[in-house]
Amino acid sequence: MSDHFILLSGCSGGGKSTLLEELGRRGHATVEEPGRRIVQEELATDGMALPWRDLAAFARRAIAMALADREAMRDQPGLVFFDRGWIDTASALEAQTGEPALAALAGQHRYNARVFLTPPWPDIYKSDPERRHGFEAALAEYERLERTYPTLGYETVILPKVSVAERADFVLARL
Repeated sequence: MSDHFILLSGCSGGGKSTLLEELGRRGHATVEEPGRRIVQEELATDGMALPWRDLAAFARRAIAMALADREAMRDQPGLVFFDRGWIDTASALEAQTGEPALAALAGQHRYNARVFLTPPWPDIYKSDPERRHGFEAALAEYERLERTYPTLGYETVILPKVSVAERADFVLARL
């Protein structure tokens, strides 16, 4: 059932959202990153569920949103590409607070066994109002995710540092 749910994960600022846009242009269903949507909403309302204000509240909300996204796409035909998912946020929540979040969800809410990781790519990394952390924090996040996915039974595929069109071709060829 979840084989058609394809996860794009990896380094923050590594090109996931741009790749997602390209896959959408090619006719595939896509789901934007929960964290970025939450940050936009919280900034618009001066909310507190922001990773730099209250990481635990942000993470819990992002996990809930990612699970709701999965449910909303359950009957979507064809491949569905997700810009991050609940695993990224649950991993961050565990790392920062020690709150066990991965094990409780890991068996029930699977994605395709092959997860595509965007590697650290300093040449394209940039901060913005929604991504306030620096490249060093993005690198630490990538290293955590690179360890997390295999422990949950996922095969990670590192995306090459090539054009967006070539990355999309690469992903589709491996599916």
